[in-house]
Amino acid sequence: MKVSDILRVKGNTLFTAQPDQPLADAVGFMAEKDLGSLVVMDKGGVAGMLTFREVIKKVVANGGQVGSTSVGEAMDAQPLICTPDTEIDDVRRMMLESHARYMPVTDGTTLMGVISFYDVAKAVVDAQNFENKMLKAYIRDWPDGSAPEAEEAKL
Repeated sequence: MKVSDILRVKGNTLFTAQPDQPLADAVGFMAEKDLGSLVVMDKGGVAGMLTFREVIKKVVANGGQVGSTSVGEAMDAQPLICTPDTEIDDVRRMMLESHARYMPVTDGTTLMGVISFYDVAKAVVDAQNFENKMLKAYIRDWPDGSAPEAEEAKL
């Protein structure tokens, strides 16, 4: 399974911010839209990621205030990035190793979307559920009429 499979299900709504935008405005937008992250775009490319983790760090550093901080001052300037062709297992490994909850997806310099750790976990669980369902159907419809569990019961 690839990242493109997740994006196909999620749709193509993108939420972004600019580095010079006030952090307070970005945080307000995130709260209004119930977003955990914004991709920070500058000059047509991904400049960073703003998640609530970066917001909290900046608020704590500012003595509990957002103040006049800009998005660019708070963002992660080196976020993990993947492509639509990246395998889900690779994304899961990268996210686990770096404790990342969100990852922008780009095709060249074009932002294609954002996937979250939740999206990855859901895709893996859905794939496993489908596989289990197919295996159970295969066993139930065993060609010679004797399912493997019936053979075990005879032993």
